[in-house]
Amino acid sequence: MISQQAYRPVPYASGNGYPEWPRGMAPVQTMQPMTGFPPSVSSGSPMTPTGTVVQVQTPQYEQSYIENILRLNLGKTGTFYMTYENNREWNAKIFKGILEAAGRDHIIISDPATGKRTILLMLNLDYATFDEPLLYQYPGVIGNPGSSPVR
Repeated sequence: MISQQAYRPVPYASGNGYPEWPRGMAPVQTMQPMTGFPPSVSSGSPMTPTGTVVQVQTPQYEQSYIENILRLNLGKTGTFYMTYENNREWNAKIFKGILEAAGRDHIIISDPATGKRTILLMLNLDYATFDEPLLYQYPGVIGNPGSSPVR
């Protein structure tokens, strides 16, 4: 049976209380069991020096990465300008289609006339254009920014 006891990392420390390790090396950590602490403390919540648990509010928006912006605009028709280095047949190519999906490293579009789907690599994406307003959430806005169209 696996113990449900919480553990906390303990860094190797020098006499001044700060971790030290050789240049270019990561700190060495060992795991020691925590005992006698309430679940909120052992859950990894930040604490003040007096031991008060600090409540951290997580943002309700996605960071402004291209794949997140594209995900907000699934179903819209876009034109995707791609560049392929060292390609003798074509160096640059333009794809137009309905945005079906967007991941960290890929975009999936479909041709509305044929239904043919194409996977494009983000690595080759130069830029994209859309003929309609885009939904966009900008990180760092105070309050709940919601999705607003960009014109």
